[in-house]
Amino acid sequence: MTGITEYLKISTSPYINALIFLLVFGAVAKIADVLVNRVFRKFARFTKSDVDDRIIDVIHRPIYFTIILIGCTFAVAHLKGSPGIIFYADSIAYSVISVVWAITAIKVINILIEYFIYGASDDTGLRKDIVPLTENIIKVIIIAAALMIILSVWKINITPLLASAGIMGVAVAIAAKDTLSNFFGGISIFVDRPYKIGDYIVLQAGERGEVVAIGVRSTRIKTRDDILIIVPNSLIANSKIINESAPMPNFRVRVPVSVAYGSNIDLVEKILLEIASMNGNILPEPAPRARFREFGDSALNFELLCWAKEPALRGRTVHELNSAIYKKFNETGINIPFPQRDLHIHQK
Repeated sequence: MTGITEYLKISTSPYINALIFLLVFGAVAKIADVLVNRVFRKFARFTKSDVDDRIIDVIHRPIYFTIILIGCTFAVAHLKGSPGIIFYADSIAYSVISVVWAITAIKVINILIEYFIYGASDDTGLRKDIVPLTENIIKVIIIAAALMIILSVWKINITPLLASAGIMGVAVAIAAKDTLSNFFGGISIFVDRPYKIGDYIVLQAGERGEVVAIGVRSTRIKTRDDILIIVPNSLIANSKIINESAPMPNFRVRVPVSVAYGSNIDLVEKILLEIASMNGNILPEPAPRARFREFGDSALNFELLCWAKEPALRGRTVHELNSAIYKKFNETGINIPFPQRDLHIHQK
């Protein structure tokens, strides 16, 4: 840069040299603006997304004004003013540059967030919470970084501020440990999508219910008793969750059935399949199946396996199947055994 400075000194007058610096940097700024706004935009047309075009719209003006402001600092330096004037001129120029690029960075980050997060599929409903929160966190970080740069430009010692910020950050992290854990748990749910609103899940503790809301801090589950369970996302992220609605929304129903020894097992199987096929909640495909599982202590144990339309219908479907089986067995004379004990009394 010193060589360029010496090369541009074509006059003994500091005012002429300052004017030359302004003209040269103005030309460079214009060339950079044309290069970014026209040449780069032509390459951006070959992409399918409009993200690069939007980023070019945001950055081409800051690049232009940054080069102009740098040229102004060189021009002021060659006016042979006092060190105080040069310091204030440089500080003001670089402070303005910091503010301009902080605003530009926030705009670019918002464009990227909108493209990558809004462009991704979201079955969890978390996007409406995560996106604004993420934007605000990034905005605070960028503003804090710009403020630190401005303070350093004005020769203000920022070491105590950094130390205080570090101590404050550790204190906040300790105090908000659970909140941060739940927040990152919510992000993991958004990324992994283990379940979505409307799914029926079973928690590791055994609670079962429908997911009615997924927030940044917690997930809300409504049980079949209309009880709302609020589970922290950090707990869900670190435990086993059974999603009965995935990968298919259908739910397999298993109905154990016991008949007495001596029963016609072919007739039992036929009745079970007929009852399943006549139930409106049971899907025809995959087809229902009846299986002879084992010889029990006092009964022949069968199991009826069929697919219900959705997990919410499991309780009602099992009730209807059990009722129909019991009635049909009574009609056909098939006995449902129960445990019996024979007591023999020996007299001496």
